[in-house]
Amino acid sequence: MGVRVAEKVRVAMISVHGCPLLRPGGREAGGMNVYLRAVSRELGRRGIPVDVFTRCHEAEAPSMVDLGGGSRLIHVVAGRQGPVEKERLYAYLPQFRDGVLEFQRREGVHYHIVHSHYWLSGWVGQAVSAAWSVPHVVTFHTLGESKNRSRWGERESSLRIETERRVVAQADKVVACSPEERQQLLNLYWAGSQKVAVIPCGVDLGLFRPMGRDRARRQLGLKASKLLLYVGRLEPLKGVDILLRVVSQLSEEEGLHLMVVGGDAASAGETERLRRIAWELGVQNQVSFLGTVDHEALPLYYSAADICVVPSYYESFGMVAVEALACGTPVVAARVGGLRSTIRDGEMGYLIPWHCPEPYAERLELLLGNESLKRSFGRAGRAWVERFSWSLIAEQVLALYEELLDSNTVVPPSMALPA
Repeated sequence: MGVRVAEKVRVAMISVHGCPLLRPGGREAGGMNVYLRAVSRELGRRGIPVDVFTRCHEAEAPSMVDLGGGSRLIHVVAGRQGPVEKERLYAYLPQFRDGVLEFQRREGVHYHIVHSHYWLSGWVGQAVSAAWSVPHVVTFHTLGESKNRSRWGERESSLRIETERRVVAQADKVVACSPEERQQLLNLYWAGSQKVAVIPCGVDLGLFRPMGRDRARRQLGLKASKLLLYVGRLEPLKGVDILLRVVSQLSEEEGLHLMVVGGDAASAGETERLRRIAWELGVQNQVSFLGTVDHEALPLYYSAADICVVPSYYESFGMVAVEALACGTPVVAARVGGLRSTIRDGEMGYLIPWHCPEPYAERLELLLGNESLKRSFGRAGRAWVERFSWSLIAEQVLALYEELLDSNTVVPPSMALPA
């Protein structure tokens, strides 16, 4: 092992569409945004300066923001201001790449590692890492081919999947968030087994902690006796319609209420669709659509709930499940993707192998009627997620950087993705 990374490294993180400052739960903000903010800060605390490059999403956004711990957020002007659909951002990638290169020249800084996040960022990361002759690490967070195979109705474009395959082939390391995602990279993207490292996402164990159900409900002004919780983006992939049908099947449970946390103006169409389903099922009075809430307020909702439900068709990791477990709240989730690794079935919650309401209703009814089982699951879940602290995750990321720098593995400039 050579010189410690902290003595020689500066990291450029690329996140074209996902600004770490956006509130999670909206259409364009979720676990990846939390990941970027947390990992960059943890690396900064270890003396490793990190610059996170993201697209300037509004005209009044400052060009640079201090993220703390030696980390900075750099807004790069690429295309028109305001929200842009992800697919349309592809046309702006050459401009974004040029903005990153210009910032580096203007500031006179030298980056030793490029770490890109999501497929759009992978294109940019490959190009700038080749220009600087430094290693490129990519974390996709979700995979287009895997989403298409989840059978949830919508299709990811061939442009996305082809770009992901090229980035996988050309990057120095690909970080999978779970063993399941690693297997998908090997089978669907033909990644070499030595190229893919598994490093999970994390959780802030100081913020997400058990707060006491009664106390949390008092603070939120909640009166229902049996509370289910959904947290996340509102899109068909997340399976919230299944959860609404579960509530209709549990209608005999007195005092049952479902809190849906997530959704913003960009997902208004999906929110309206879900409201219509609730009305058709006759459960509109048992469901509250709360929109997005501040990340710091989420522990109150997790702690107030009896059970957190994650009925997704696809999850690369399942950050919501880990946050709920950290708060001592059992989780009932779909047996898909990374959820199979983040939840131990029958020990801290249940994994449901079918995308239909009946098995969810059966497990939820069992848990709602057994207080001692809920408490046992809650204690086991909190102990389990200690391994997902952001401090430990950052140490794994740092070790990966060190491995790459010591091996001096660099992709030749000729392999950069073309403009």
